[in-house]
Order: sequence, then structure tokens, then C-alpha cells
Amino acid sequence: MLQGVLHESDSILPFLLVTVAMGGWAGWMAARAVARGWRPYRACLPALLGVAAAVRFIHFALFSGTLLSPYYFAIDALVVLAVGSVAFRMTRVRQMTTQYRWLYARTGPFTWRERPEAGRP
Repeated sequence: MLQGVLHESDSILPFLLVTVAMGGWAGWMAARAVARGWRPYRACLPALLGVAAAVRFIHFALFSGTLLSPYYFAIDALVVLAVGSVAFRMTRVRQMTTQYRWLYARTGPFTWRERPEAGRP
């Protein structure tokens, strides 16, 4: 069904296993590490693109995929960047609302707001 669009093998299982599960997990951990170091989001990009390159190599080495395919690298990179972006934002929200709880309140999994009483004498 999606063969040729999202993945190049006959089965979707390598895509789900390598790109979504393994690449997503590695992207989550890399972005979380960057956020926990209080670095800005742009510091995630080289790490997440490196994870996407490793995912493409695993497809090549284990499943006879195309190593230097810009299209499939872009697919892998989009999945890893999406998961990494979610992880970065959720980690940053948790940091801001736990370490500065007198200043910020969580408004959702991806957002926080300034407390109304914050900064008033």
C-alpha cells in the first residue's frame, strides 16, 4: 500500500521497526538530552539528523535499502525530527514548570504560562 512512498522494502515492518521504533526512540533520547542541558532547540538538529543518517544506514545494512537516497533520508529525517521535537518540547515544559514553579504553570503537554502572581511585590 505505502510501499515506495514511506519505505522501499516489500513489507512495512522494517520501516516500523527501524525508522519509527528505533529511530524514534533514539531521536527522543537525543532531543531530551539537549533539552536537559538547557541548550536551545537548534542544537537538536545536528543530533537528530545524525540519528536519521544512522537509521538510513541500518536500512542499508540490514534490509538492502538504498544508502544514499535523498528521498528516503528525508522520510527518515521527518520521522526522527517529529519525535525529537515532541520530546524536546515536553522536556522543556517539565523543566520550566518544576524548576521555576513559582513563575510558571503548565497549561498542557507542550505549553506553560506565567503565573499571575509572579513578579509582583
